[in-house]
Amino acid sequence: MKLKIKFRSEGGKFSLPCNYNELVQGLIYSYLDKHLSENLHNEGFADPLTKRKFKFFTFSRIIPEDKPTIKDGKFFVKGSAILHISSSLDDFIHSFGNNLLKAEYFNLGNTKFSVESISVEPSPKYSEKVLVKVLSPITIYSTLKTPNGGKKTYYYNPFEREFNQLLIKNLEKKYRALFGEKIQGGYIKPYKVSTKNERIVIFKGIVIKGWDGIYELSLPRELFKLAFDTGLGDKNSQGFGCIDIWKREGYEY
Repeated sequence: MKLKIKFRSEGGKFSLPCNYNELVQGLIYSYLDKHLSENLHNEGFADPLTKRKFKFFTFSRIIPEDKPTIKDGKFFVKGSAILHISSSLDDFIHSFGNNLLKAEYFNLGNTKFSVESISVEPSPKYSEKVLVKVLSPITIYSTLKTPNGGKKTYYYNPFEREFNQLLIKNLEKKYRALFGEKIQGGYIKPYKVSTKNERIVIFKGIVIKGWDGIYELSLPRELFKLAFDTGLGDKNSQGFGCIDIWKREGYEY
């Protein structure tokens, strides 16, 4: 499921640092019920085979209704803005949505915001092939050893075959972690993606590379739902991999 939150600042305009993902993640944890927030933050869900842990939520970038201005590392917005938060955990959606509705306002950084509306959107209806738009950059990476014995993070781009392979493996791990079962198959490939779609995000001082754009997605029914509920790729709970339907049929391959 997905929450669509429309909000605005008390003064009708606001600014945030361009790298605001940490602020949004903090907001999410602070409005979850305490036991749920602590369990997700400290434990998560582990894939029984690889022991990889997942939080099972993601969020979009902040989407202003009017075009924002970017200057000196800040993001300036006039009017209302929208944030999408999605999760495969019903308790997560209900807890965050209810607690945010009860609050008179919330803070991001030093700015106070009021909620104009919150809507709950079900997971998209299954289709064998769809085009999806990226609401927050997709990132997928490997940790490689360097010749001197150190470690290096390599971020894949959509034009490398490993990008698709690792995205599918990532979904398979998430499914095992959540349901304890094995589901395989499918593909994810770029449809309208260029080098202009590369995005750099700094999260807690770490540089993360991700990609926007339009992608063709063909997945088994179970992985299809998981992709929309929990996001594609790595670092979903840090605001990566949030997607939505762009087009279902009638597009040229």
